[in-house]
Amino acid sequence: MKSNVTFRSAGLMLAGHLYTPDDGVTGPRATVVVGHPGSGVKEQAAGLYAQRLSRAGFVALAFDAAHQGESEGEPRDLEDPAQRVEDFRAAVSFLSNRPEVDPGRIGLLGICASGGYVVSAAATDPRVRSVATVSAVDMGRQFGKGADGTQDPAVVRGMLDAAAAARTAEAGGEGVGAFPIFPATEEEARAGGRHLFEGWEYYRTDRAQHPRSATSLTWNSVDRLVSFDAFRFIGLIAPRPLLMIAGREAVTSWMTEEAIESARQPKESHWIEGASHVDLYDKDEYVSPALVKLTDFFRAGLGDRTRSAAA
Repeated sequence: MKSNVTFRSAGLMLAGHLYTPDDGVTGPRATVVVGHPGSGVKEQAAGLYAQRLSRAGFVALAFDAAHQGESEGEPRDLEDPAQRVEDFRAAVSFLSNRPEVDPGRIGLLGICASGGYVVSAAATDPRVRSVATVSAVDMGRQFGKGADGTQDPAVVRGMLDAAAAARTAEAGGEGVGAFPIFPATEEEARAGGRHLFEGWEYYRTDRAQHPRSATSLTWNSVDRLVSFDAFRFIGLIAPRPLLMIAGREAVTSWMTEEAIESARQPKESHWIEGASHVDLYDKDEYVSPALVKLTDFFRAGLGDRTRSAAA
């Protein structure tokens, strides 16, 4: 069953969908908070994973980050790592007071950018008992080094110059500056390589397009993102378990490798053969095996009494 819920994060009202199992079992349950990718909304990948985890017996929450989707926050389409991390802590606080949730059995699952944010949030929040990621991205690394880790340093310097100029213009009354996330046409997207095209196809076509999904990013997001290091304190997650799932074909997989290398036991990386970064958002041949692994991981880490595989 899906219910609309709201909760506050640093004074902003966030909108979420709470998924509860329809199995007739009563009492508090193990619960997973699912975070959406950058520019995503709760109705896309996060909602898919939350719904499937609910079918497997978990309570699951998918929510829109502050400044995005149906959640409050101005300017719109701001990507603020500090706020994104706080959103996950706020979600845990909200769930800890729900009757259907066992506050001692709450885990986090982050997809893409949220994969970085849940690591950062869990590192300093001992209420989180298990942490998992799918196609994890540290947005600081993404902006500083590019999705594949080979970006020319001149690119980020140019973006920081543009972000600084936009801040000056905003202070002069010109409004908040923003830039498009994806190219306008399929031809331009294909010219940018496989990773860019797959993102464009997911967000800008009938495959998964949603009217509240962001199409631009504010310039005053850039300097916040470049100075963020999602994995700096990843070692603090231990002795709680960490699982990081990525596709073998994902250009972003190097971030999962770096994170796992820095993490302490218990930790595990799990590779989905043939999958790219975006394939793990919605393609069932890759999502289903990822969910089987996630279901078993959260069942073990949260002490959950559920079915052994996601329906």
